[in-house]
Amino acid sequence: MKFTSILAIYSLFWAMSFFLVLPFRPRTAGAPEPRIAGQADSAPPRFSFAKACFWTTIVSAVLFGLFYANYVYGWLGVQSLDFFSTADRRV
Repeated sequence: MKFTSILAIYSLFWAMSFFLVLPFRPRTAGAPEPRIAGQADSAPPRFSFAKACFWTTIVSAVLFGLFYANYVYGWLGVQSLDFFSTADRRV
């Protein structure tokens, strides 16, 4: 696999992982923080873009590692995912 392909696929994994990581945030056990005027009730009290990027990088690296290992070792091929082919079905 070319380096540019690896970079493009990893970028896609990173973008998808960012939306997967966003809902997970630590809950505070202490008193609730005061809200800013106009802030939604569902908004996180403190959002750290750096922490979100850090966890996104870790999750996307693990997922891409599994993808690349599957690419190299061929654990799950295209034939395994063909659910609509009638050639192998028994009546």
